[in-house]
Amino acid sequence: MRQTLLLLLLPAALLAADARHPVAASTRPEEVGLSSARLERATAEMRADVEAGRLPGALGLVARHGKVAYFETVGQADKEKGLAMAPDTIFRIYSMSKPITTAALLMLHEEGKYRLTDPVSRYIPELKGRTVAEMNVFYPGDPKHMNRAGANREITIQDLMRHTAGFAYGNTVATPVDVMYQEAKVLDANATLKTMIDRLAKLPLLYQPGEKWHYSIAVDVQGRLVEVLSGKPFDVFLRERIFEPLGMADTGFSVPKADQGRFAQMYGLDDDKLSVADPEWSTRYLTPPAWKSGGGGLVSTAMDYFRFCQMLLNGGELDGRRLLSRKTVELMTRDHLAGVDPGRAASTGYGFGLGVAVHVDPAASGSAASVGEYNWGGAAGTKFWIDPQEELIGVYMIQIRPGGGRFGQIYKELAYQAIAD
Repeated sequence: MRQTLLLLLLPAALLAADARHPVAASTRPEEVGLSSARLERATAEMRADVEAGRLPGALGLVARHGKVAYFETVGQADKEKGLAMAPDTIFRIYSMSKPITTAALLMLHEEGKYRLTDPVSRYIPELKGRTVAEMNVFYPGDPKHMNRAGANREITIQDLMRHTAGFAYGNTVATPVDVMYQEAKVLDANATLKTMIDRLAKLPLLYQPGEKWHYSIAVDVQGRLVEVLSGKPFDVFLRERIFEPLGMADTGFSVPKADQGRFAQMYGLDDDKLSVADPEWSTRYLTPPAWKSGGGGLVSTAMDYFRFCQMLLNGGELDGRRLLSRKTVELMTRDHLAGVDPGRAASTGYGFGLGVAVHVDPAASGSAASVGEYNWGGAAGTKFWIDPQEELIGVYMIQIRPGGGRFGQIYKELAYQAIAD
């Protein structure tokens, strides 16, 4: 009965969520080879997390064969304000920004602006002649006692896209190079992308280019590269070339004042107890930032992000608007780590393409996802996945940082067990 009611209400809910663009047609799960009863397990899991106080609220979307078959919200987007989780709730998607940035850069690849094997320094000269950190064995954690060696080769644009450039990130103190990033304010929300490059150029790499997969600030370098190659500010390029063509009206680097009543609160989770997170994680999105972070700065809704996913699953096209060729999407979503130390990626059963993780070994991952499924997530627990073999898309949205990472993977497997054909 609950699933039937949801399906009756879904078209109206989707239109209410955003009347400014058409959305994929809703359908009964059974019409696309999914089980309503089994999808209810995903709802029950989300509801259990809310009732146990592990989540304030959650949103799940599953689509197959181009149709949204499941779209469920539970709990609240803001407990303190009594704001219910809704189909049009706006979320910080953090690193789910990354595939969008890489797609933008690949659009310029299709225009002949560069080759993947080109050195980044051809277009951003500040990054030429990189050095690589060599830790002193007697002071392994001290940047002041660190030596620098010359890089064996230039960083390529492919390195940026597959996280083999050798950069650190600077959002932890995991390595002395990360500490140097923090001291240099590389991740400065008040800086421009050009300023970010100027600061980054003075610091050593953590690894030799092409040597190892290491999650890094490379996608923000991609954002600057989009500016240089297109001649447009990064946010303008995204709006004109991706968001407007796809009808992603609620996606951007800030939340307009008129929409701030739909913006979810951020929470932290410690020992399964929720608390309101640092207010700065909310206030920074209320006005347009100086630093347009392609690596983690976007906000979006589940339906907006679904439309981006459906474009990729369709081979680069949605509703008659082509953003990428089918061959470019295939290039983006195949594993690019052959001959590279996969680092942390190896133990998960995933390789890495251009901006997305790619499933290569179900035995290692323990996932029911098909080989070739690709995905990524965000720091606040948001997650998406696209399975070309099953023509399946999933989007899961919560706002938990830290502590939100485990929930999306559970939801993903519950979506897969609902496949019934």
